[in-house]
Amino acid sequence: MYDLFRRWQRDGTWHQIFTALQSRTDAKDLITWDINVDSTIVRAHQHADGARKGGTFRRSRPAASPLSRTTTGSDARAAG
Repeated sequence: MYDLFRRWQRDGTWHQIFTALQSRTDAKDLITWDINVDSTIVRAHQHADGARKGGTFRRSRPAASPLSRTTTGSDARAAG
């Protein structure tokens, strides 16, 4: 069944079926052509959020950089 589906998809059979059904129903005024834009489907371009051009991605430094010493439980007791 899947092979038949993919074959029809590749050779345009599904597109022809859809186009024929759409034109028949439109000729009988059974289709209402309304356009609705919902804000949940609007996406910002990748450069709108500050991404670097050229695909270069830099991670921000972690809160505890490798150069800073982490405080463990025993260090906290010794300091206090």
